[in-house]
Amino acid sequence: MGSSPHVGQPVQDFTLPGGTLAEGTFERRDYTLSDARGRTVVLAFYPGDNTAVCTKQLCSYSSGLETFTGLGAEVWGISPQGVDSHESFARTYGLRMPLLADTGREVARAYGITAPGIGVRRAVFLIGPDGVLRWKHVAVLGATFQSLDTLADHISGTKNK
Repeated sequence: MGSSPHVGQPVQDFTLPGGTLAEGTFERRDYTLSDARGRTVVLAFYPGDNTAVCTKQLCSYSSGLETFTGLGAEVWGISPQGVDSHESFARTYGLRMPLLADTGREVARAYGITAPGIGVRRAVFLIGPDGVLRWKHVAVLGATFQSLDTLADHISGTKNK
């Protein structure tokens, strides 16, 4: 496992393929973190599509998407599965946030969250509009996830800095 970025420091830029389900169409494109400058980005790393806890987590974030956008934030789900798997996952559960494919786990390694056996630890990184890490949570076991309310509180706190 690599070293996780530290709160208060700029995060490493990356580009990953992914897609977003919008009005029945899964729109595929590349997502580059630096392109989101000026907005808060919640990077929600999760071990796998169509798994119990991951599904609950992503459904929670998707159903609360207006809370995030109301705070000027975007949520990007990132896991090691490919874009085809993400499309199926998004269609099955109506997930409305971008799902990014880190198939080689390069971004997970850069963020220090790879783990033997599960591949990627469940983790959330809150990136401020300036590209600086404002808050993070890396799960040890990954059986639970950070709630929409917890993330909204942290995003609100970031806007006041």
